[in-house]
Amino acid sequence: MTGKERATLRSVANALEPILHIGKEGVSDAVVQQAWEALEARELIKGTVLPTAGLTPREVVEILCERTHAQPVQCIGRRFTIYRKADTNSKYGIS
Repeated sequence: MTGKERATLRSVANALEPILHIGKEGVSDAVVQQAWEALEARELIKGTVLPTAGLTPREVVEILCERTHAQPVQCIGRRFTIYRKADTNSKYGIS
């Protein structure tokens, strides 16, 4: 993903509300499944890492991206955004 593509996704993500919340159980199988389904439906999702989580936001992003085959877009504070191109009908046209 190029810098320009990442900047486009960051600007789109500004208007998004976090739909994924990582708590004290960390990145469980249920969280990965929820992220997978959200990426299938939306391509771009925003999440938060709660203070009770035992992981840093960057660690969460790395784990989620690896397990969902997504790409990190942004990680600021406790919020993060990840992207995975949809198999059909991509909204953003980014590889």
